[in-house]
Amino acid sequence: MKKKSDNIREDQATLRETLQSHYRACQEMRRYCPGVFLSTALHSAISALAPCVNVYLAARIINELAGQKRREVLGALVLAALGSAVALTVLTGLLLRLKEYMYSKWDARKEHIFADKMLSLDFVDVDTGRSHDLLSQIRQNRNWGNWGLQVLISCFADLIRGLAGALGAMALTISLFTMPVPESAGRFTVLNHPAFLLGLIVILSLATGLGPVCHNKAEGYWTRFAEQAKLGNRIYGAFLGLFIDRSRAMDQRMYNQQIIARHYLESENGYKSTGPMAAWGRGPIGAWEMLGASISAVMTGAVYVFVCLKAWAGAFGVGSVTQYVGAVTALAQNISLLIQTMGTMKANTVFLRTTYAFLDIPGAMYQGSLSTEKRADREYEVEFKDVSFRYPGSESWALRHVNMKFKVGRKMAVVGENGSGKTTFIKLLCRLYDPQEGEILLNGIDIRKYDYRDYMDIFAVVFQDFQLIAQPLGENVAGSREYDRDRAEKALIDAGFGERLAAMPHGLDTMLYKDFLEDGVEVSGGEAQKIAIARALYRNAPFIILDEPTAALDPVAEAEIYSKFNDIVGDKTAIYISHRLSSCKFCDEISVFHQGQVIQQGSHEELLTDEEGKYYAFWNAQARYYTG
Repeated sequence: MKKKSDNIREDQATLRETLQSHYRACQEMRRYCPGVFLSTALHSAISALAPCVNVYLAARIINELAGQKRREVLGALVLAALGSAVALTVLTGLLLRLKEYMYSKWDARKEHIFADKMLSLDFVDVDTGRSHDLLSQIRQNRNWGNWGLQVLISCFADLIRGLAGALGAMALTISLFTMPVPESAGRFTVLNHPAFLLGLIVILSLATGLGPVCHNKAEGYWTRFAEQAKLGNRIYGAFLGLFIDRSRAMDQRMYNQQIIARHYLESENGYKSTGPMAAWGRGPIGAWEMLGASISAVMTGAVYVFVCLKAWAGAFGVGSVTQYVGAVTALAQNISLLIQTMGTMKANTVFLRTTYAFLDIPGAMYQGSLSTEKRADREYEVEFKDVSFRYPGSESWALRHVNMKFKVGRKMAVVGENGSGKTTFIKLLCRLYDPQEGEILLNGIDIRKYDYRDYMDIFAVVFQDFQLIAQPLGENVAGSREYDRDRAEKALIDAGFGERLAAMPHGLDTMLYKDFLEDGVEVSGGEAQKIAIARALYRNAPFIILDEPTAALDPVAEAEIYSKFNDIVGDKTAIYISHRLSSCKFCDEISVFHQGQVIQQGSHEELLTDEEGKYYAFWNAQARYYTG
């Protein structure tokens, strides 16, 4: 037997899911911006109730003017009207400022929800790209339709405004149905009959409900358009950025990439006049909106007729006409607002699913609790015991049955062809991933038992695709705003950046790149790589790992680095991944990877004696480019 929820399309949501998802969204937002909902609720409630007070007092004044015209009563009513108008205007203005302040505060913090989650994810979830894809979808939903967490505050404001406005209007409307037409009114006394009143209430209720239902039907087409809208926004973001991305300018000019970009910008534009959204706008969306507006107009007319008939028959004074017409109209509008808002929330629930798919990515990696030993002698030993690993979703093993052991103070090179498992080996050593088989030991203890952050702190890594940020040079080296300037300068000099540092206009305070300052300094790829090496040296960790450490350096700069290699590394364990086998001559041990396995180990001289081995083939293949 199929459940009721089984019949709901993916672009629809149940009322229960709507309420649960938005309640959770409120909790998420309150953690990052306490007070945003309270300020919104107070402003919405007062804004909704203020017109009710004004309408009520205005009706009393008009009735008094049309009736007994008592000066003392009129004076009191006018003073009350003026006083309440001033007080409510001031209060509404203050609450508006508070609401806007809290909203701007939330606007500045909303990205923290996703940034904090991204930083808390296991590296495997960041590296595989699923988290980035979900985050991109969340932003696309926000960009094209303001869907997701962004719409929550406006929905909450509308709910409070609708609820407070409806309650205030009901208080002003009750007497419309309880004040009878006098018997002297003749045939108009039929307006007192309960059946007539009940029928009128039913008609007004139906009209009040049908209008927003029609609006929600029209809005539902936007959720159907969501996938195409997200695709269109992705294409826009990718290809429009192509025209202004400085790093792509040369390729664009040489290969006319703008022709391909323009093709997709034009062909994948779902908003164009021949697209589905335009067709729906001319068809069902327009029809539903027109029907909703027509129903609202008919209801307004019915209200005017009923109120005027009762006033004509003598049920109440002319001033009350203003009160009742305004109150019934406001009641209908506020109930419509509540229904429309629920419709918007149901539509938004579909987009919140993507938000929660991202926020609910579990952290499967065990964090550990043991502290790593802060040994003064830096006597650490790392051992890979029958380690095998394959990436999520892959059928093939990236590493298979790897066994090796190395101690601090040794210099080890890791060489092999692309795809042989070198970088995977480093990722496992740094515990960016955990192996599926075998174990990695630090001083005889499985590294999974160590506190995750504490364990990572014993490594300083220069990745091949390292990143610097547009901030002062010293802060890039130290990874902090407060740092030891002498130590940072020494690290830069040891990394071969000393001459360039001396030429920088503000030394360690020189801003890198021009993102924030026009006088920022652009550094070359080789210079950036030296800064990255200095960053690793500044950390002063027992293990230093360099992934292609001199790939962007010219031969002279490379020779400079290797000439004082031992002085730079000191008593640290250094592990190098390199395609330039010249670096291997400086190492105590070389591990040769092939198809995910370690097939050779030994010193440079030892491995060259094996003329059938891979290392010998690699060395001779490179050596012929440097010899006659």
